[in-house]
Amino acid sequence: MIDVEIFQTSSGKYTGFRMNGHAEYAEYGQDIVCAAVSALVINTINSIEQYTEDSFESSVDPETGTVLFKIKDMPVGSSSELLLKSLVLGLNGIQDEYGKKHIKLRIKKQEG
Repeated sequence: MIDVEIFQTSSGKYTGFRMNGHAEYAEYGQDIVCAAVSALVINTINSIEQYTEDSFESSVDPETGTVLFKIKDMPVGSSSELLLKSLVLGLNGIQDEYGKKHIKLRIKKQEG
């Protein structure tokens, strides 16, 4: 299962996420859930880097499927916030379609 922890401030703004695991929906190379989640995550990180001024930290461990992404500057800029909201929307859609057996989203409240 892919476990996604979305970081959110007490005021409701998204600040990043941690994702780990594998969907195990299908065999390696055929897993459409993993492919969809990977595309959304990579696109979000690339878009924030390309189209916003927010600085962030990120790390990837391909063996465990772990991706950590955090905006460093607070408050989060409106463009980054929109891109993170879009990521959450897409991930929720995948969870709704394929079930919590393959992907589970959780919100982690943080100060800010």
